[in-house]
Amino acid sequence: MADEEVDPYPVPRPSATSRPDPGPGADASGEREAGHVERDLVSSPAGTLGTDAPLSIGPLPKGPGAFDDHRPPAAELVADCVHCGFCLPACPTYVLWGEEMDSPRGRIYLMNEGLGGEPMTDSMVGHIDACLGCMACVTACPSGVQYDRLIEATRAQVERRHRRPPADRALREAIFALFPYPRRLRLMRGPLRLYQRTGISGRLRKSAALQRISPTLAAMESLAPPLGKPERVPERTAAQGHRRGTVGLLLGCVQREFFPGVNTATARVLSAEGFDVIAPPSQGCCGALSSHNGREEEAQRFARAFIEQFERTDVEHVVVNSAGCGSAMKDYVHLLSDDPEWAARAAAMSAKIRDVSEILAEVGAVATRHPLDVTIAYHDACHLGHAQGIRAQPRELLHGIPGLELREIADGDICCGSAGVYNILNPEPARELGDLKARNVLATGAELLVTANPGCLMQVASSIERAGGRVALAHTVEVLDASIRGLPPASLGVPNPRAAADGAALQPNP
Repeated sequence: MADEEVDPYPVPRPSATSRPDPGPGADASGEREAGHVERDLVSSPAGTLGTDAPLSIGPLPKGPGAFDDHRPPAAELVADCVHCGFCLPACPTYVLWGEEMDSPRGRIYLMNEGLGGEPMTDSMVGHIDACLGCMACVTACPSGVQYDRLIEATRAQVERRHRRPPADRALREAIFALFPYPRRLRLMRGPLRLYQRTGISGRLRKSAALQRISPTLAAMESLAPPLGKPERVPERTAAQGHRRGTVGLLLGCVQREFFPGVNTATARVLSAEGFDVIAPPSQGCCGALSSHNGREEEAQRFARAFIEQFERTDVEHVVVNSAGCGSAMKDYVHLLSDDPEWAARAAAMSAKIRDVSEILAEVGAVATRHPLDVTIAYHDACHLGHAQGIRAQPRELLHGIPGLELREIADGDICCGSAGVYNILNPEPARELGDLKARNVLATGAELLVTANPGCLMQVASSIERAGGRVALAHTVEVLDASIRGLPPASLGVPNPRAAADGAALQPNP
């Protein structure tokens, strides 16, 4: 009897509660009716790393093709996938559910079926919607499959060609009527700050009543960071010492209104490093949220307005301190490639985009770093580490601070569950991923969690609170700013700031 092959990299299987809706044809237990054929009934050696056996699937229904002729997922990019399976343990939804069609290679298989004329079913859309877009598979893939291009093209097709249920449509329209508009977010600050000061938010979370009523509302409520006084970045911040150049600064939407201290810290650090900083107050959304969710025309409108705004400034680079925004702005070259008027302008703007850690590492430090005696855990934001390939630079900058100790997080490449607005649209799997990330962060014993994306800060703060943990949170540039200014670690926040804002008791790290 031959020895049984053992997977050297087993993928954990989740609890049943985390599984996606099984879709049409399933009974109350989640099992499919006898004889029901669905495109995600796959027989394959999924979960075995390195397997390149072809996927097999039952008969597929015929009907109108899934994709139209406007930028469908490129067949040549689909063909790059050899179904090797290296993406499986890197994919958050495959780690949660162990479902082949909720892995990158499974979704690519569905794209290929769509290109072959198969219809866009609710099941296909469900698997595409379940993807966080974290791009961990892009990092893991030995074949260089451009899954980022494929998933964004497919999502744009879904948004144009698929009719969602009314409740889902209403939620998405509400999200995109609010989050890309800084002025609208600003109007929320006053009521939200008052709500937080009453202590109602803490009592709601402790009771879990909102979670039972609506996981979506509970997710939105728990993600709101504690709000302080608004801070505004001057339109021009002069360089200190020897001038090394002029850069623009993306102010962002959520970053500008909910994490304004990150922007002011970014301007101070760039100034201390010899840059004039131009931050036009009238700038709008960069289009990242729309682009990552398949709202192509909307993303293009935002991108054109942003490009036009910064073309009027004499800047050598545009500096970004939000990972998701940076990845989208570097992709303007593709977003507007079909527009004869804007293609060259978009390519020129894409070439100017730099993450703040990227440009600081590129030019080298001139400002003095004062000691900062603190232990930190660094979390790679997915759109910084995977989408932009920026991992070494933030660590290099943090290691340059005397007294600072950096600790790595177990399973650091797995997404925290934020993923733009994924944690609002898919609160239950996002919560599971956030809880996993919180446990791993707390296991480091670090006093401070550092990352480079506002969504990650909100998601992990909420998860750490649920875990009863104790850790402060800060953006990478805030740590650099504290060191340059000679501030103490306490300036970077109190343990579990959300709990402190609600008057809740703090608990020590496990």
